[in-house]
Amino acid sequence: MPPTAAPSRPPAVLVTGASSGIGRATVHTLAARGARLVLVARGRQTLEEAAGEARAKGAPEALVCPADVNDAAAVQRVVDTAVERFGRLDAVVHSAATMAYGRIEDVPREVFEAVVDTSVHGTANLARTVLPVFRRQGAGHLVVVSSVLASVTAPTMGSYAAAKWGQLGLVRTLQQEIRDAPGVHVSAVAPGGVNTPIYYQGATWAGSTGRPPPPAYSADRVARTVVARLDRPRRLVQSGIANPLVIAGFRLLPAVYDALVGPLFRTFALSRDQVPPTEGNVFASRQEGNSKDGRWRGI
Repeated sequence: MPPTAAPSRPPAVLVTGASSGIGRATVHTLAARGARLVLVARGRQTLEEAAGEARAKGAPEALVCPADVNDAAAVQRVVDTAVERFGRLDAVVHSAATMAYGRIEDVPREVFEAVVDTSVHGTANLARTVLPVFRRQGAGHLVVVSSVLASVTAPTMGSYAAAKWGQLGLVRTLQQEIRDAPGVHVSAVAPGGVNTPIYYQGATWAGSTGRPPPPAYSADRVARTVVARLDRPRRLVQSGIANPLVIAGFRLLPAVYDALVGPLFRTFALSRDQVPPTEGNVFASRQEGNSKDGRWRGI
């Protein structure tokens, strides 16, 4: 169990993005450890499905709280509900994210800003709400699901890179600001390619949907890395064997990286379908496409 848990009770953990992908896999992993859960995402139907799965896997309680992390008042209500229900909140896993493909000049301003908002302002909204709770308790842990694109860039991924670079800067600042609270932790986990629906649920102005670049990991594997941070807090953990190599190329050989990243991205990170411009799930949940796993195989 996470060391932040009350000794005689299972830990209470809030998970955002809980209806799909890494968030849903994290719910499964925490449920198997007996955690009491608060599930947050924009759509109720798939949250209810995820809650049912959590109970079946061992969660004594799974509370469904539909909310958008961009809505600060809604985030406050969810956290207040969790604390009232469980008496405390031991950890928060922030996995909510949206994605848009397309050149910066092609992606509409409102879509670009919405992608950035979810990662940056959504993280800030959670931090403003949960860190005071953790400080009062003298313990608590915020784990943010970041991305390798918080450390590198790729053409047609400008909105997501801006979102994740900004989010990681915010996370590092939070880590500095909680040094006066020894029992409070903020960690980040940065996956590479993961077999989840985000790639084809996102917006696109690239002429096609995305796909996870190889090697693609399973959502369950990344979720285990996320949950492990509750036992062993870390500033940033890369979850993907290729991540350090890609980051080293970006930093040490920028000219070579820039020459190769475009062709490699088109070959390995874009699907070969043809789709018209679409906002995807950037502004509203597309619950029919939500699931833990995507269309590919994850290792």
